[in-house]
Amino acid sequence: MAEQRIQEYQQKATDNFKGFLPEKGPSKSQILAVVTLLPVGGFLLLLSGLTLTGTLIGLAVTTPLFVICSPVLVPAALTVALAVAGFLTSGAFGITALSSLSWIINYIRRSRMPEPIEYAKRRVHDTAGQMGQKTREVGQKAQESVRT
Repeated sequence: MAEQRIQEYQQKATDNFKGFLPEKGPSKSQILAVVTLLPVGGFLLLLSGLTLTGTLIGLAVTTPLFVICSPVLVPAALTVALAVAGFLTSGAFGITALSSLSWIINYIRRSRMPEPIEYAKRRVHDTAGQMGQKTREVGQKAQESVRT
C-alpha cells in the first residue's frame, strides 16, 4: 500500500514536471549552437579568470613599490591625467566648433535660396497667368470660328 502511494506520488511529480518541458526536443541548430558555444564560453571564462589572477598578483607585488614611490608617482599621475583631459577637451571643443560652423554655413546657404513656399506661390501665379493667356487664345479662336 505504501509502495503504491509512493508510485502514485512519483507519477504525479513526473506529470507535473513534464508540463515544464517542451513537447518536442531541441532542434539540430540548437544542439549545434550549444556544442559550439559551450567550449568557447568555457575558454573565455578561463581567460578571464587567468587575467583576474594575474592582475591581483601584479597588484600585490607592485603595491609596496607604489607606497614607497608615491611622492613622485602621484604628481606624475595627476599631470598625465590632466594632460589627457586637456587633449580630450580640446578635441571636443574642436569638433563642436566645426559642427557649429558647418551648421551656420548651411543655414546661410538655405537663406539665400528662395523659400519653398514663396517659390511655389510664384510658380502657381506664373502657371495661372499662362493658363489665362491660353484660355483667351482659345476663346478668340472659338469666336472667329463662330463668325465664319
